[in-house]
Order: sequence, then C-alpha cells, then structure tokens
Amino acid sequence: MTDTGAAADFGHLPVLAERCLELLTPALSDQPDGRGAVLVDATVGAGGHAAAFLTALPQLRVIGLDRDPSALQIAADRLAPWGEQVALIHTRYDGIADAVRGCGFAAHGSVRAVLFDLGVSSMQLDRVQRGFSYAQDAPLDMRMDPGLPLTAADILNDYQRDEIADILHRYGEEKFARRIADHIVRQRKSTPFRSSGQLVELLYEAIPAPARRSGGHPAKRTFQALRIAVNDELEVLRRALPAALNLLGVAGRCAVLAYQSLEDRIVKQVFTAASASRTPVDLPVELPGHGAEFRSLTRGAERAGPDEIESNPRSAAVRLRAVQRIAPPQQVMRRGEQ
Repeated sequence: MTDTGAAADFGHLPVLAERCLELLTPALSDQPDGRGAVLVDATVGAGGHAAAFLTALPQLRVIGLDRDPSALQIAADRLAPWGEQVALIHTRYDGIADAVRGCGFAAHGSVRAVLFDLGVSSMQLDRVQRGFSYAQDAPLDMRMDPGLPLTAADILNDYQRDEIADILHRYGEEKFARRIADHIVRQRKSTPFRSSGQLVELLYEAIPAPARRSGGHPAKRTFQALRIAVNDELEVLRRALPAALNLLGVAGRCAVLAYQSLEDRIVKQVFTAASASRTPVDLPVELPGHGAEFRSLTRGAERAGPDEIESNPRSAAVRLRAVQRIAPPQQVMRRGEQ
C-alpha cells in the first residue's frame, strides 16, 4: 500500500504509482528492504513516486532530479523522514549521468532502476504565475526552471513568423500553425504579448469556429508547443534516455511515464532500438556481442484504468513503457570505444 494520499497533500498525486512499483521493485529488492539498491527518480517533482518507493523499501537509496527549484523544496519536505538516503539535485534529466557520478556512483552499471515522469506537473499547472495553463490569465512564462533566459513571451514577441509556425506545428501538431503565427506577428506590432489571456483570445480569433468545437480546448496544442520549446523538452529527453539506460546494471530497469504522443514516440524509439538484436537478419545465429541489451516489460504502452482516471484526471493521458537490461553494460562501453 503506497502513501499516495500523503503525496497528494504536497500538491501531486503520483500517476500509476502501484504499477511503477510492480515494474521496478524486482530490480531494487535483492534485500527485502531495498538496502544497497539505488533508484534514480529523474523527475522527482513533489516526491510522490519517490515516497511510494521509500515506503515500500525503507532502506532504498534515492537520487532525485528536477529542474524546478520550487519542486525540489517540496520534495525535500516530503522526503525528509528518509534523511540521508535521499539526495536531491537541481538539474535537467539529461544531466542524469553527472548527477549520479556526483553522488559517488559510476556512470555505467551502478543503478538498479530509473523512473521518468515526463511533462508539466499538476503542481506547476496549479501555480498560476508560472503561465503553463491556458485556463487562467498569467504571465507568459512557461519555464520549468525560472533561471532559464527564454520565456514563452520571448518566442511570441521576438521570433520570426516561420519560426513560430514551425514550433506550433512540430511540437503542438497544430494544423493551423501558420494561420496562428500570422495573427501573432500582426498583433505584436501594436501590443506585445505579456499574458496567457492575450494568447488565448488570439487563438479563438485565429482558429476557425468549426475546429474550435472539436478536439479539446483550442489553446491546448499551442500552449504545449510553447512549453516544449521554452524548456527544450524533446531534445533533453533524446539525450536523457540513452544516458539513463547506460546507468543500469544487468537486471536493472527503467520506466517512463509520458503524457503526449511526441514524448511517447521518442521513448518507444529508444526502447525499441535497445531491445533489438544488431545481428544482420540474414544470419542464422546471433553474433557475439550483437544481441539485444534490453527486453520490454510492457506490451506496448500501458494506460491508467478508469478508477485512477476518476480520482486523478491527469492520468487519463499517460502512456507507461518499461524495459530491463539483459546484457552487461560493458557491451555499451566497448561499442562506444570502437
């Protein structure tokens, strides 16, 4: 039984917590209490998932990463009962290898499990001043790390029309991207963009009425695209996943919770490649050192059930994938040295 109720008190109800425990605990429980095992929570947020693991495995060592300093403070309060078993580090998750090394562990084969919970958290959405939500008027910020120089307002006010259209199309899959970009460039000549309410009002004007009546809120795709661009989310993920897999020793496991198709597509590509043999298909036997390094622990992407969706609406969009290392990490190192 996980402590998800207590986690909710800290502004974050962890998605698919029980299933994440089922998938990752076998890699963490050489000792029944988790003694000697290391879990990297690459997106620790408010600490909900980490608390669930520490409750189930009270001697587990957790390294928690987050780019949001306010999230780390909440996680520190939430995870304080476990004291020095928890190390919290302010970094993006593509800094995962450096973070693990900084905690005294090797960058290859030293970690038993890694968990990613991607996208914007409910905690960030609830903080109106961060500007992630189109439901309330707020400054057009959208930085997960407030120390970053680029905001959503900077993109809208300074980028060229074609650059804005490309962001909306590539990261939001917005079919009216060019039309919206035209409206943005036209409006900013007289009134620079400062608030999310301004942008939402423009989107209602730019998107044709029939399209506004289907497919959810008309601002959803544009806000997603701007958030991804501000935080460089997809490129960070492309770097982070291979680094995370390299950290795992044999039998180590990695699970990823993704909430939109662009993220999930990257996870699927990385996990599929890691789970595939590199022996040419026309050879009758597996070449030494060319076998799959990982195996999939999930059949496709798993989704939340109706009960969880009812209690935690954020879980409706989740896609969960997990893999386990089946070949020694030295293979990865040797291949990189060739």
